[in-house]
Amino acid sequence: MEYRLLGRTKEKISTIGMGTWRIGSYRSSEEREGQVLALRRGIELGINHIDTAEMYASGRSEEVVGEAVKDIRKDVFIASKVAPGHLHYDDVLRSCRASLQRLQTSHIDLYQVHWPDPSVPIQETMSAMERLVKEGAVRYIGVSNFSVAETDDARAALTKNEIVSNQVEYSLSNRYVEAEVLPYCDREKVTLIAYSPLAQGRIANSIPNELLQKYKMTPAQMMLNWVTRDEQVVAIPKATNLAHLEENASSVSVRFDAAEYERLTAG
Repeated sequence: MEYRLLGRTKEKISTIGMGTWRIGSYRSSEEREGQVLALRRGIELGINHIDTAEMYASGRSEEVVGEAVKDIRKDVFIASKVAPGHLHYDDVLRSCRASLQRLQTSHIDLYQVHWPDPSVPIQETMSAMERLVKEGAVRYIGVSNFSVAETDDARAALTKNEIVSNQVEYSLSNRYVEAEVLPYCDREKVTLIAYSPLAQGRIANSIPNELLQKYKMTPAQMMLNWVTRDEQVVAIPKATNLAHLEENASSVSVRFDAAEYERLTAG
């Protein structure tokens, strides 16, 4: 597994992480256990970055993550997110404490604002985030779905901490972040965490067959390799299927040359 530094910190997280958007939605104890086992398998494969949120499955995603890592917590980097309806000062604190309880942990490694809410002053939200860092409940602060201007405002609202990441949708099929967000992240050393890097299952059919054969990769592996070609980017594909987890984990075992990345970019 390949690892990259988070923002300007010395924290190393796996280039391929595990997204848990659908985890926590289950119809039986067996299905829940399967989700726990999938996360455990990902960790065995060297994936140390697990991303969740209080919104996912009404908190049950965090519960499943907590179950999966409870005896190996020190080996895992847990990222969670506060919902956009909870960005007032007291609500941020309350949300974090509830997430800690569901995750069965004393701290969240990366706590992110899930979506911006213009009706709540960003200074109020960031003040609460800094209090959580001071208390030891949170280690790093991030944002999600923020524009460049919104990220700048969040950074300016902090007094002692930094914004280390911005989680946004990014894939070979959805490249809007390349106009402003990605260049900004490169310039400011903010990690871009790519969600839906496999375009929610819409695997690109434009990948040259000769590249697939040369690297003995599947189209999904090539999409993950492409989206993380920039050193400032990590990706969090969905982590519900054991076979897919193993496929994802080996997607960055080799890197393409610049001309091959350009071929994929051009489609």
